[in-house]
Amino acid sequence: MAGIVVVFDFDKTIIDVDSDNWVVDNLGATDLFQRLLPTMPWNTLMDVMMKELHSQGKTIEDIKEVLKRAPLDPHVISTIKQLYALGCDLRVVSDANMFFIETILKHHGVLGCFSEINTNPSYVDEQGKLRIFPYHEFTISSHGCSLCPPNMCKGMIIERMLAEFGGEGTKKKQLIYLGDGKGDYCPSLKLREGDIVMPRKNYPVWELITANIKLIRAQVHEWSDFEEQQRILFKLIHHHCNSSSSSSSNGNSQCHFQTAAPMVSALPPALPVRH
Repeated sequence: MAGIVVVFDFDKTIIDVDSDNWVVDNLGATDLFQRLLPTMPWNTLMDVMMKELHSQGKTIEDIKEVLKRAPLDPHVISTIKQLYALGCDLRVVSDANMFFIETILKHHGVLGCFSEINTNPSYVDEQGKLRIFPYHEFTISSHGCSLCPPNMCKGMIIERMLAEFGGEGTKKKQLIYLGDGKGDYCPSLKLREGDIVMPRKNYPVWELITANIKLIRAQVHEWSDFEEQQRILFKLIHHHCNSSSSSSSNGNSQCHFQTAAPMVSALPPALPVRH
């Protein structure tokens, strides 16, 4: 499945919570977070919150233990492992941060399944304090996208991937993008005909896509929960396998899935796209 790249958002797409809120709430800093939120960008606020938690005696191990408890549906773990085993190129594009994402994925044994994690950089300093920085250093220059937060334009990351796939001598690849939030709308606009976007139903990106469906070139397949996410992904990959095998000389499909729940035979219809 070298011809398929699956790009996941992280919060509410891989895990079923916002990782920033999960850490802040579980370490008892929600009130301070809410008071400071109107005064600075979210990404900057998370760095401030990590400093505050450190000053209160919270350690890196405390943060790790909270992250390990973040809800991650078994269907997601199964999906990641099986797509990786098939040879799909799995990537993350997220406005969380590297420490949070790596800690959770490593805890569940799937960190090594991803070829790329595009997110806000973070590190533990010499005092044992977690520092979080913007993916795009917006205090120096703007990324120029009005749809995205100042610290990250996911659309620019997807454009870079598509340019990578379209290089001379490279095989055409299909990109499948999954997300839930407002920040996932910009990358959805960058996808090409033949690509697929999977917005989480009744979440901000789904609302934006359905309200502006004529702007979306990719096929749109919505999902509501993680069983449905798995079922749709497997069906899409299976369809790709069958299409590829029918055009090859041997005609043998290499797609074999095991699901955590019974699969349904047909995909929900794609939302209409521009022609």
